[in-house]
Amino acid sequence: MHPRRPDGFDGLGYRGGGREEPGPGARPFGGSELGHWVTTPPDIPGSRNLHWGEKTPPYGAGTPLGGAGPNEEPNLGAGGPGAEQLNRFAGFGIGLASLFTENVLAHPCIVLRRQCQVNYHARNYHLTPFTIVNIMYCINKTQGPRALWKGMGSTFIVQGITLGTEGIISEFTPLPRELSHKWNFKQIGGHLLLKGLTHVIAMPFYSASLIETVQSEIIRDNPGILDCVKEGIGRVVGLGVPHSKRLLPLMVLTFPTAVHGVLHYVISSIVQKLVLFVLKRGNSHNLPTESSTSVQSMLDAYFPELIASFAASLCADVMLYPLETVLHRLHIQGTRTIIDNTDLGYEVLPINTQYEGMKDCINTIKREEGMQGFYKGFGAVIVQYTLHVAVLQLTKIIYSTVLQNVS
Repeated sequence: MHPRRPDGFDGLGYRGGGREEPGPGARPFGGSELGHWVTTPPDIPGSRNLHWGEKTPPYGAGTPLGGAGPNEEPNLGAGGPGAEQLNRFAGFGIGLASLFTENVLAHPCIVLRRQCQVNYHARNYHLTPFTIVNIMYCINKTQGPRALWKGMGSTFIVQGITLGTEGIISEFTPLPRELSHKWNFKQIGGHLLLKGLTHVIAMPFYSASLIETVQSEIIRDNPGILDCVKEGIGRVVGLGVPHSKRLLPLMVLTFPTAVHGVLHYVISSIVQKLVLFVLKRGNSHNLPTESSTSVQSMLDAYFPELIASFAASLCADVMLYPLETVLHRLHIQGTRTIIDNTDLGYEVLPINTQYEGMKDCINTIKREEGMQGFYKGFGAVIVQYTLHVAVLQLTKIIYSTVLQNVS
């Protein structure tokens, strides 16, 4: 027994054409009764990607029942599903490009910056990007490109240890990992305490990573992937690579490490919030309308976050650069590290400092190298963030061009 189902039946009603005539004595099934039984689905939060102030369109509004016809192509314009998937993919690509710039493309600048900071012998302070680029070229010519990307794996390991430690401490303690909108001073204190404890626990691994990034490639053996972890644990228990008597104990390094980490987080968070507030306030006058293009709306959605993050990192690095110089010299002291000669681009130099602590290091740098000694290698910071700006602008141009061609 076959059911009597019209050819045009689509599960909700008739699509016209091919409808069978009702039998004798049967009532016609009209549109009024169809509207009684078929209702518009409700707006479920998260079920659709709706823009601000937009509601789910009524059933059948704007498009025929059942979607596009057999001879019609799906709409891939500004509001089509193809453009929506492209927007998501583009957003992921933009974030990936920013992450690649911060951690991979900028690593040679970080290597030269740290080598200049710990080189108390240097006569050329490299305060401008022009001299630092020349030294990068000389090192690349004499030692190969590998010398500029040394220690990159250990930096990722330190980042992973920091994130894992922060998550574990927040799970087993009442210290909040994130601040709610209704925060109070107790929550802020606990949150900053969590950040400080995280940097203190990751401190020995940071020291091992710092040594890998500044150690000259000429005399260095090929390090393993987990050498950073092994040397960090050895630094804690007092085993592993032999050190000189000038090696500072970890308790002396605890205060400057925690202060630098907490201040960097506070400054970057404040600057990021301020920049986001200014950008969103400027974009609030141009609310998305039906006539606005998808390109501009998606640019307004993705790029303010990237710009705010860029400005936050830049301000924190510039403001804390003198403290970072002191911190790196204290961490490297007594580790028998040999670095590249940043004046010539070839040859090597040993690090033989004898600072007694943070205060003595500050006074010694000020007395022997002057105030500019705290900013040795600052040209690398300019090169690093110039590359970051260039990548953001290039990504923005590519993204806008692709969306304009699709829409």
